[in-house]
Amino acid sequence: MDSLHYALGALSGGLVGFVLGLVGGGGSILAVPLMVYLVGVPSAHVAIGTSALAVAANAATGLASHARAHHVKWRCGGMYAAAGIVGAIAGSTFGKMVDGDKLLFLFALVMLVVGALMLKGRGNPGDPGVECNREKAPKVVAYGLGSGAFSGFFGIGGGFLIVPGLVASTGMPMLMAVGTSLVAVTAFGLTTAASYAFSGLVDWLLAFVFIAGGVAGSFAGTSAAERLGEKTGRLSIVFAGLIFIVAFYMLWQSAAALLPGMTS
Repeated sequence: MDSLHYALGALSGGLVGFVLGLVGGGGSILAVPLMVYLVGVPSAHVAIGTSALAVAANAATGLASHARAHHVKWRCGGMYAAAGIVGAIAGSTFGKMVDGDKLLFLFALVMLVVGALMLKGRGNPGDPGVECNREKAPKVVAYGLGSGAFSGFFGIGGGFLIVPGLVASTGMPMLMAVGTSLVAVTAFGLTTAASYAFSGLVDWLLAFVFIAGGVAGSFAGTSAAERLGEKTGRLSIVFAGLIFIVAFYMLWQSAAALLPGMTS
């Protein structure tokens, strides 16, 4: 890669960091297609491994910002992350066995379903005083395992699944789910990145410039989330809209690559 591609990597990182701070999961969704279609990483698996590492680092930065604003339920996030790591290990192992274009196509289909679910529940303000007690633990763990498996399989931080998973399993407000999700996004991303790095599927220099761009973006995203979070449903609409835009673009790109194989 030349200097232009690395500059595009830093720009992409800034966008990912901003969206991670804003909606928790959108940055994870954006990272892989940005690596493939904008930066120009030729291998989908290298793009997945590199973006997993970058997203984990950017999520940690966003987590620090949300923690200072008291948007993080640490017990819920820790419980969700612990369960999800187990799923992420299994998911990343199977993900590396699937053709890269098929992986991106399946990823886009899952995104469409999640976006629709987020729009459906956008009117629920949630309970800011919710706690992850014994009664809620089984549901939180079950959602964590499922989110982790999808996260590892598709090579993403998993926030686009964790945010709705936290809302569904605990009833917390969207803004708190965004902040709390970054605990699990960081953990899932590091787990997936470690698996891909062990297989030599991480571009370390690209990951570094991606992370550098993301640090600045994450602070701006957290600030924007606080403003949007004051209005019920606004963050959910932004979250779902972002998912739909990226999903349709990925379907278009990956379907074009798969079409010759489908018709042969």
